[in-house]
Amino acid sequence: MITRKKQRTANIAFFSVIHEVYFEQFEGLEKSLNGYHSDTVKLVESNDVKVFDYGIVGSNSKAFEVAERINGDRIDLIVCNMITYATSSVFAPIVQNTNAPIILTALQPLMNMDYSKACTFMQLENDNICSVPEFTGVAIRLGKPVKDVIIGCLYNDKAAENEISEWCEIAKVLHDLKGARLGLMGHVLEAMYDMHADPTAVSSAFGVHIPLIEIDDVVGEYEKVTDEEIEAKKALILQEFDTPTPVSDPVTMKLTDSDLEKAAKGAAALDRLIETFRLDGLAYYYEGRENTLQREVATSFIVGNSILNAQGTPMCGEFDIKTLIAMLIMDRLNIGGSFAEFHPFDFNEDFILVGHDGPHHIAVAEGKPILRSLTKFHGKPGSGASVEFKLKEGPITMLGITQTHDGRFKFVIGEGYSKKGPIPPTGNTNTRGFFEPTTKEFIKRWVMEGPTHHYALGIGHRADTIKKIADVLGIESVIVK
Repeated sequence: MITRKKQRTANIAFFSVIHEVYFEQFEGLEKSLNGYHSDTVKLVESNDVKVFDYGIVGSNSKAFEVAERINGDRIDLIVCNMITYATSSVFAPIVQNTNAPIILTALQPLMNMDYSKACTFMQLENDNICSVPEFTGVAIRLGKPVKDVIIGCLYNDKAAENEISEWCEIAKVLHDLKGARLGLMGHVLEAMYDMHADPTAVSSAFGVHIPLIEIDDVVGEYEKVTDEEIEAKKALILQEFDTPTPVSDPVTMKLTDSDLEKAAKGAAALDRLIETFRLDGLAYYYEGRENTLQREVATSFIVGNSILNAQGTPMCGEFDIKTLIAMLIMDRLNIGGSFAEFHPFDFNEDFILVGHDGPHHIAVAEGKPILRSLTKFHGKPGSGASVEFKLKEGPITMLGITQTHDGRFKFVIGEGYSKKGPIPPTGNTNTRGFFEPTTKEFIKRWVMEGPTHHYALGIGHRADTIKKIADVLGIESVIVK
């Protein structure tokens, strides 16, 4: 199976806060709280992230020191662990002097105290919630509110563990958005006003860089592809895809040897392009004149795109940089991120087909994806191998990134279900999408939010997580219901 090339990770800053006077007053409390601190660090580390442990902060001067260290460690998320009561003077310098999002964890060791044996020492060990309102209130007064508070127990609390895991997943998205190189090649498909986006505005909102790639850049790589590279790609493609005979669409044919060769060469050229320009993703559209090498190359990418998507490098057609970012966000949440749009309704069974004729994330396909040769790419120049599959059955999430009248970005988020059933055998991806309260009502509410006609499509119900990402980025968002 195709596996991810770039592993998901994040840099998490972690520190606990205390009121230092307690250590002088209660012998053994420092040792006890240090143990709880270490156990919480391990809980965060279990989510495959790198934790920068700054220890226990009990003074204002130590807080300033920790803030300086955070700023030097390329931190994606700050976790302030409310290990017992602490004054906000040990927290405010970190809020004021760092820029990463901050969450609080208030995880007391005991589900409840044994009141027959309760004492001040035991209360201080479990006083995690006491100063939370002081900290959240001070953060708001400083103009930098905390993003979340995780309340629960340190041990055997699945809900709290899931909340920590969610924020580690968010941190992985932020880690890879920061400085990502998302290439743009070609131009917008003529007349698609919703696709246009200012690269500088994109860089400002998401912290990415957008190299502008020439078609001749990839043509140059295409010309360098070796026979060995083509044969290796052909073997991978035949291993990962089925190639059935056509069914009902006269545009489709069984995959031809020439289309397989072209797809393999295009995929190898894309690998070279990604490496040469150190790209983390690419959005493109190019037509070129008939019978030119530029058109041959630009129309050969669909299979290679889908392989790269599964390896963690999102590839997006129709020059759609906004949906490319949505695909990157979904990929780093490990839920897929296929390039998608709406296809015809089925009003009898109350679903709508969702998919596209371009790149997809084959890691979230239901069963083995299919390759068909198409005699024409409808609405676009060219012909050749095209990918067809259904998304895994079960919950699905959609993320569309659009812009408002003032140019600001907006997340349009929705959840539904992918269910079993036949799809059109057209060489394009299609999934049966069911939405509540009815599919027609949901789609009407979706389109009234002013989305683009593309969105990223992933598995699971992750709307709340994606909304938190929007909040961290300072971007307007709506969950369509």
